[in-house]
Amino acid sequence: MVSATARIFPGLKIKSSHARARLVLVGLVVLLGVLVLLAVDKGAVEISLAQCLAIIGHKLGLTLPWPFTAQQAATLIDIRLPRVLLGVLVGAGLGVSGAAMQGLFRNPLADPSLVGISAGAALAATLVIIVGDVVSFHLPPLVQLCALPIAAFAGGLLTTVLVYRLATIAGQTVVATLLLAGIAINALAQSFSGLITFYATDTQIRSITFWKLGSLGGATWPSVMVAAPFILAPVLLFPRLARGLNALLLGEAEAGHLGIDIERVKRVTIFLVALTVGAAVAVTGIIAFVGLVVPHLLRLLVGPDHRRLLPDAALLGASLLLGADLVARTIVAPAELPIGVLTALIGAPFFLWLLLHDRKWRVIH
Repeated sequence: MVSATARIFPGLKIKSSHARARLVLVGLVVLLGVLVLLAVDKGAVEISLAQCLAIIGHKLGLTLPWPFTAQQAATLIDIRLPRVLLGVLVGAGLGVSGAAMQGLFRNPLADPSLVGISAGAALAATLVIIVGDVVSFHLPPLVQLCALPIAAFAGGLLTTVLVYRLATIAGQTVVATLLLAGIAINALAQSFSGLITFYATDTQIRSITFWKLGSLGGATWPSVMVAAPFILAPVLLFPRLARGLNALLLGEAEAGHLGIDIERVKRVTIFLVALTVGAAVAVTGIIAFVGLVVPHLLRLLVGPDHRRLLPDAALLGASLLLGADLVARTIVAPAELPIGVLTALIGAPFFLWLLLHDRKWRVIH
């Protein structure tokens, strides 16, 4: 297993210390807790942690000795709490999906978008934004409100199904074909999105651009409630695939000899990734690089064992997205930057560092 992992993830030092893994897990839990507290405390409207407790206590029928204003209560309950919860959900989903995809493809550069989820969701969302102005007058208000996220979710799932079907021959899913089909469908979906955008008005182009940049600014309690089952359930189910993903590091033939149902692992992994990323993209737009950066950072800390990697990826993904959102909405307050811009600013240099580090390792060895 060690030699196979070294081939797949060159330059990686295998760290199997249980004490180190527990320390990393505790550190990630503490980091996420600190970021949650900062996220509810900081913003255009200052709310101390004591006031947060008083507001939540008031909602639960308790009276605590810290005064707060109605504006602070409304900001915390209606804006910050759903935003923080959505950030945790989406970050965890993207992080664990990235770890699963890299394990499935046995490629450290794999990303959830490789199977066409983001491109399909973007195509559907673009179509809804363009057509929405024409047909919205004939639709009920609830349908108008939910049309964009439902279309994005459906577009991501349908694109993934198409890629999966193209890569499945006689009941066998060829991972290399899955990758190539994903690249082709991604390019095709992006081309159609560009063609549709060509006929958009300036206002529609602005909406499409901001949606593709990603943001947690539209978080509401209904959006959290709708997205939670589609993200939380896969995040909890992914660790059950850890043994199969570990075996796949040795190769498909070796994994089969170990008694792993390879096709089942592929199908379930792709389905869970499509469900998670589709729901995330539907409520936040496209947020890049989280699924790429998080697994790599963790492999440097805890090694490639998916039994540790998958839960840790959920925690670090949630922390990374929550931290990026905190910066995005405070650095230019009261305005806010699209969160996708910040994750790209973090992820792109890391991606380049990864390529340079890999090249250096190959030259040395």
